[in-house]
Order: sequence, then structure tokens, then C-alpha cells
Amino acid sequence: METTMRTTAIGIAAAAFLLTAGCTNLGKTEQGALSGGAIGAGVGAVAGAVTAGSPTTGAVIGGAVGAAAGAYIGCQREGKCKK
Repeated sequence: METTMRTTAIGIAAAAFLLTAGCTNLGKTEQGALSGGAIGAGVGAVAGAVTAGSPTTGAVIGGAVGAAAGAYIGCQREGKCKK
């Protein structure tokens, strides 16, 4: 279990680094969606593993929620979202 958690954490960290490294030409909305999705997937995977659930399911749900939240926050920062 510990090896699986470590491997998952390293994979998520590497994916987050690669995603955020490619964000230089993106707007705040897109950056927020990518960053939020990566962070959400990481948190969801860890939560799924810790609660004896499925890390994969946790990553998918966390990634979707994180991407939506990140996109909304980025949109607000750009001032493009309707109030």
C-alpha cells in the first residue's frame, strides 16, 4: 500500500509539473482549469486511497471538480465571467 501511495504521489507531482510548465501562453481561465484539475486529481487520488476507496475514482472526481473550480476562478480573475 505504501509503495502504491508513493508511486501515485510521484506520478501526480510529475503530471502537475508538466501541466503547469506548459501554461506560459495560456490565459488565466485555462491556467486555472489545468492547475485546478491537476491539484484536484492529486487530492482526490490521495483521498480515495486513504479512505479505502478507489484512488482512480477519487482522481477523476477530484480532477473534474478542481478543473471546474480553477476555470471559474481564472475567469473571475480575467473579469470575463458574467456576474
